[in-house]
Amino acid sequence: MCAAAGHGDQEEVFQHMQELVQRLHLWEEGDGPLRVLPWLHEAGRDERMPSSGSHRPRVRHPGTGEGHEDPAVLGRLQNSGGAHGQGLLHHEVKSALESNVNMELYNALHYHMVNRRLLTKDLRNDMSVSSMYNDLGLYINHYSNGVVTVNCARILHGNQVATNGVVHVVDRVVSSVSSSIQDVLEYDDNLTSFNSVAFASGVMEKLGQPGHYTLFAPTNQAFEKLGAGYLERIMGDKKIISALVNYHLLNSVQCGEAIMAGTVYETAEGSTIEVGCDGDSLTVNGIKMVLKKDIVTTNGVIHLIDQVLVPDSAKEVMELVGSTQSTFTDMVAELGLSSALGPETEYTLLAPVNAAFTDEVMRMDQSLLKEVLKSHILKLKVTLGELYNGQQLETLFGQLLRVFIYRTAVCIENSCMLRGGKEGSNGALHLMQSLIKPARKSIHEILVVDGRFKIFLTLMETAGLTHMLGEEGAYTVFAPTDDAFDGLTQDDLQVLSRDVNALRTILLYHFSNGVFINGGLEGGVTNLLKTLQGQNLQVLSVNNSIHVNSVDVPDNDLMATNGVVHVVKNILYPANLPVGREDLYILLKKLIKYIQIKFESGYSYTEIPITFFKRTISTTHYVETEPELTKVTRFISVEPGVNSGDMDEDMKKIVQEGPDFSKITTIHGNPNLIDAESERISKLIRDGGRPASARRPPAGMRRRPGKYRRHSKPRQ
Repeated sequence: MCAAAGHGDQEEVFQHMQELVQRLHLWEEGDGPLRVLPWLHEAGRDERMPSSGSHRPRVRHPGTGEGHEDPAVLGRLQNSGGAHGQGLLHHEVKSALESNVNMELYNALHYHMVNRRLLTKDLRNDMSVSSMYNDLGLYINHYSNGVVTVNCARILHGNQVATNGVVHVVDRVVSSVSSSIQDVLEYDDNLTSFNSVAFASGVMEKLGQPGHYTLFAPTNQAFEKLGAGYLERIMGDKKIISALVNYHLLNSVQCGEAIMAGTVYETAEGSTIEVGCDGDSLTVNGIKMVLKKDIVTTNGVIHLIDQVLVPDSAKEVMELVGSTQSTFTDMVAELGLSSALGPETEYTLLAPVNAAFTDEVMRMDQSLLKEVLKSHILKLKVTLGELYNGQQLETLFGQLLRVFIYRTAVCIENSCMLRGGKEGSNGALHLMQSLIKPARKSIHEILVVDGRFKIFLTLMETAGLTHMLGEEGAYTVFAPTDDAFDGLTQDDLQVLSRDVNALRTILLYHFSNGVFINGGLEGGVTNLLKTLQGQNLQVLSVNNSIHVNSVDVPDNDLMATNGVVHVVKNILYPANLPVGREDLYILLKKLIKYIQIKFESGYSYTEIPITFFKRTISTTHYVETEPELTKVTRFISVEPGVNSGDMDEDMKKIVQEGPDFSKITTIHGNPNLIDAESERISKLIRDGGRPASARRPPAGMRRRPGKYRRHSKPRQ
């Protein structure tokens, strides 16, 4: 807590007070009402105030009952300070009181008295009691740290019980209070700038009403430090000035003597400030700026400060960028992008930290680097709370970025956010771990262009799964390179291709439904990703690297328009899934070394229906009146009962019964023709493009029903 006056000063004040009390003849024999009479002195000195015998305290009105009441004298009781400014009586004030002893001192001392018995346990926070001086209020605060104050004067020694009352010893002279915070702002010539801002913001009316507030009021000199024209610039925006004023206001009374070092308080603006102590002075956000503390009002307390506190909400977005993102702002200015980021423009910065700008990045062609940085400026203000999984964000230059929300991370494309995002007056700032690299190619295009996945692509085509790699969707693929098939012969390929269900089982174990990038995985723990095959992959992310089923992932986060690719150099296979064919068992043992594969004679793989990607088929209808093109798109859902949402009135849905729960959406066309065409196309797709007889099982055999599983996705 901030320091109070020393014991020597308290002793001096005590002596002055005792002389004044005796001069007023306040110690006369007789019974009287119980009083609270607080004086400054050291612990254990209250025996100087006689409470029994021939000197029982009894207040009598001075004999004359007359005298001129000078409010200035009462005010100087608090403002006249010794070396510590804690209400010690200057000799001039003492002389003035003694010269007009019949009224001013009488009133001042009665302001310290309450006509009932109150122990510290009775003094509740934000309580007010009427004093014996014109019933003017005394304002009590009882803090959680045990400190009790009266008009911000701290009770040093409470509950000094006498036969006719109780004495609480405080650390300064308590002066009368009759002005609200609004009154102080309006009449103090040193606060005219803040008064103008508070009035324009609409907060002034609140400061004149009953309440319990703390105001850190910047002086006129504090506003001058902000630079020429600042006040004129913000006065035109009520939202900014309201945020500015409320950032100086607490919705509680915090007297200087009760503040603990490093205490964080929420402001009326909504963000926080840290208030502490530096010796006997207050600090705000670690800066020693309080010129005068504890100006008590009827609805709170004012602390004068020599700096204006500017919240993030009153700053432009570019002003929010800190030193850890300085390289980003430097490059934005150098490459000519800052001209689009004016104070009237609403935007969001996705600012990578300085470490993201490696030597390789800085050696990039400036035109390419400029395109990269364009992906870091969103068109509108987007706060963290407005983001959701699967969202697409438009940049200021027309690009679209995807949002992925995980249990412990929020990511945009390949880059995840760091703590420390801020909201400004015209936008928002989010800190990013790395440079954002938007996807330009599909999974299929990435694998083809890369050139390391020829065998994997061949097997995908053999299994009838190639469409997955190019269609719209959101997949995570652990793609094995050609090295994973090292030593594979043409005969081995025939073994893999002989059983389509076995091949699909192996390949789909490399796919998970949803986009899981490295930054979205919870670090240091095993993440279970459900595959399209049905069983889980065990993925571990440590030190910016990934291991899947204990297999190293040398290259990760290759972003695609329909998912993400992680590169592996091993074939992945479920450890608890047996193999029923001996030739396949021998082949897999040759390819897979990191687990022990089990052989179970006669075991056959469950048929996996292709129900996790969509095909688009265009057909042309010729009508007698005029030709018309009808586009029919068939969507096959992973699970039944999933609605695609409301459609336009000119779109017709046909839902077929059966295990596929296929949905056919016709964009336009003659309804009479659509029904027949839809039935034909549905049958064609359901039969895989072959006659139904080619897919019919031999007589006497029953095909196992396909299993429909729900796949884990990033949580919405």
